[in-house]
Amino acid sequence: MSRVLIVEDDRGISDFVKLELDHEGYETQTAFTGREALEKYESFDPELILLDVMLPELSGLEVLRRIRKDSLVPIILVTARAETYDRVNGLDAGADDYITKPFQIEELLARMRAVTRRFTNEGSSSVLKNRELEMVPESMKVTLKDEILNLSKTEFLMLKLFLENQDQVLNRDFLIDNIWGKNHFIDENTIDVYVGYLRSKIDNSCKEEYIKTVRGAGFMMVSKSSK
Repeated sequence: MSRVLIVEDDRGISDFVKLELDHEGYETQTAFTGREALEKYESFDPELILLDVMLPELSGLEVLRRIRKDSLVPIILVTARAETYDRVNGLDAGADDYITKPFQIEELLARMRAVTRRFTNEGSSSVLKNRELEMVPESMKVTLKDEILNLSKTEFLMLKLFLENQDQVLNRDFLIDNIWGKNHFIDENTIDVYVGYLRSKIDNSCKEEYIKTVRGAGFMMVSKSSK
């Protein structure tokens, strides 16, 4: 991924990050407000976004939510806040990772590479199917009974894991590590919430059980209907 949009209202930090990324061979553009970020997102078509949380005009989280309505572009939140609430809030809103100021450029580059690998791997599989549910990872398209399902980035990643591991019990730690990455604090209840979202869009829509709770162990996508 070569086009990176840097959204940061502190021009000293923005100039520093841009200089380093340009040196690494990335094509970069900068935005200093939330509204400018959305404008640059449309015109620049970035392949990765570094998004500060505290921005004038529109907050970084609001920018994130608006972008996530129609795009799964990788987004790394950049924040001066280290509180768990802020990190989880951003990840739940659809961020792929976060980094806390002050940071070393080496850490930022490493996180960018990790997000890039995850994003690339999402499109590395062939068509995944389970009964009337079908996913094309390359285009991030999911259909149920030939109708397109609108999924968030997190929902897409979770469903992909279930489709790749049908009839296998996946515990919450496995899901957390493979969706948000290791060494991130994510409350296990967050997994239950996203499983609930998937069930409401899949199981409830077709009146069949796709995702089963295995008490005390985790969750499993079943390959055959129990009807």
